[in-house]
Amino acid sequence: MKKLGLDATDIRILSAVQQYGQLSKTRLAEYVNLSPTPCWARLELLKAAGYIRGYHAALALERIIDFTQVIVTVSLTHHRKSDFDRFEAHILSLDEVTDCIATGGGMDYVMKATTPSLAAFQALMEEMLSSDLAIDRYMTYIATRQIKSSQPNLAKLVAKSGK
Repeated sequence: MKKLGLDATDIRILSAVQQYGQLSKTRLAEYVNLSPTPCWARLELLKAAGYIRGYHAALALERIIDFTQVIVTVSLTHHRKSDFDRFEAHILSLDEVTDCIATGGGMDYVMKATTPSLAAFQALMEEMLSSDLAIDRYMTYIATRQIKSSQPNLAKLVAKSGK
């Protein structure tokens, strides 16, 4: 915690915002157990320091449209920085790829793609394969239903880190 410069009150503020999103000054102060003005000032400092990336709505996408979600593991042919940079820049430009993490071990990347159909996903993969991305192999896993999707519990994560 010392490295980050956050105290227990900052963690409570961040946890409340993570769980409930944008809150009124009064409601946030109630969750944090701090008076409204100092609580709001701390929130503004946390925002300015870059601890809060933004606010988002968790949409019930399945109620809005039919879609296909696919998990894809990707291994590149070569492991040069330029290959990783080119692949990552391309992924950042694709709206269909909603999550992508670089991994150590057997695969280089694990991605989540959301498309209107399986055919649209296949077209996305064909476009990626025809681009100069040096993809050696990929494996796809069709998501059949979502069991859980959440952010880590910040307060527990910090408490268990021993800092």
